Formats: sequence, structure tokens, C-alpha cells
Amino acid sequence: MTRLGPDGNLSARSMAAFLVVGGLSTALHYLLAALGVVVLGLPVVLASSLGFALSALANYLLNARWTFRSAAAHGATAPRFVATCSAGLLLNVVLLSLLLSLGMPVIPSQILTTLGVLIWNYIVNGLWTFKNRPR
Repeated sequence: MTRLGPDGNLSARSMAAFLVVGGLSTALHYLLAALGVVVLGLPVVLASSLGFALSALANYLLNARWTFRSAAAHGATAPRFVATCSAGLLLNVVLLSLLLSLGMPVIPSQILTTLGVLIWNYIVNGLWTFKNRPR
């Protein structure tokens, strides 16, 4: 039984939730990185890395339960989430490199790349990572 869109986990509601979760995760990443540097005196790269890791965990949990309302076990979805994010990082490198090699300026290249990766992450997470499967 599908609780969201006719194609499984993809719907206007889940896309809106996905964008909200991404924004919250980014804000959490930056907040934790800043706290790490200012309050704990950590080196910037370490503080940012810790902030990224903790925000990625929050992103995973929020997307699993709120965005895609997945009933699948974390043992199945967590490795898929990591694989999807890793593929998204690779896609980011490839798209950005391609656009830059075609002579497109940096900012428009990064914006288009980000949109491409966002669409990739949303579709793959909805159809594969957090897909609700019959038991």
C-alpha cells in the first residue's frame, strides 16, 4: 500500500519535506561546525567534518521517518543512504567538472550541479533507499 504518490515514495509532499530536511541538515552542519570552532576550539576542517557527519545522521533519520515515511529497517536503508550520498558526491564532481570544462562560469555551474544532485538524491532515495516494501 502506498501512502504517498502513485509512484511510491515520490510526491509533492515528500519533495517539499525533502527540501525542508535538506535545509535543516545544512543549517545543523554549519551550526555544529561553528560551535566546534568557537566553543570547543577545534580546527575548522575537523569541526566541519563532525558537523557534516552529525547532520548527515539527522538527514537520514528525518528523511526515513518524515520525508519518505519508510517502514524499512535501518539495517537495510542506512547502507543504501550512504551509497546514494556517495553516488551523489561522484555525480557532483562529474557534473561540475563537465560544466566547467565547457566554459560555464563557476556559480551557474555549481547551481546546475546542485540541482542535478538534489534531483538524483530525491528520486533514488524515494524509489530505492527508503522504498516501502511489502512484508
